[in-house]
Amino acid sequence: MYQSDNQQLFAIYQRLLSAFGSQHWWPGDSPFEVIIGAILTQSAAWKNVEKAINNLKAEHALSPARIRNLPSDNLALMIRPCGYYNAKTIKLKSFVSWLGLHYHDNLDKLFDRNISELREQLLSIHGIGEETADSIILYAAAKPVFVIDAYTKRIISRIGLLPAAAGYDTFQKFFMSNLPQDTQLFNEYHALLVNLAKHNCLKTPACSGCCLSDVCRFHQDTPDA
Repeated sequence: MYQSDNQQLFAIYQRLLSAFGSQHWWPGDSPFEVIIGAILTQSAAWKNVEKAINNLKAEHALSPARIRNLPSDNLALMIRPCGYYNAKTIKLKSFVSWLGLHYHDNLDKLFDRNISELREQLLSIHGIGEETADSIILYAAAKPVFVIDAYTKRIISRIGLLPAAAGYDTFQKFFMSNLPQDTQLFNEYHALLVNLAKHNCLKTPACSGCCLSDVCRFHQDTPDA
């Protein structure tokens, strides 16, 4: 029986939710901590990001002013567990400098912007690309935008809904044009996709027991996957 893209996406969501339950994302005690996590998690496992954030907390350095005033060498040492720490030090410094200059460290004023304005401003900051900007908008600002990452692309392309070579905007439009503009739904859906990618839809897939295997074109074409 034919299903529309909208129906397929909802069916996938319901299967993931039944399999994994609510994910309660994004881990963080404050919107600012979520932003720091979104920057630090670039090319890093979350467990290592947590170590870096805990180091910042231990030094009472998890605030825009403290990060801005910390010597770069000290900051790099604190965030060393998450990798690429020198580059990420520059990114963190760039963000807090920009936030202080334009918003006097007031995230509420920043988040008062509509989604397109907020995204444009975030993308103007060194070290913030589309995925990081959208993570900030969804998880810190609590505005409905769908985050696309490598996990999402892998799953959706393997199922056969979009080609793997399609760009970020194509994947994002696919979700946002076929789902209600709902922050909680986007939050939960993205987190569930990440969970599936870590348990089943790995680079070398473990299709046995995957809740989506019977609707996955990759699995159907590769029975032994």
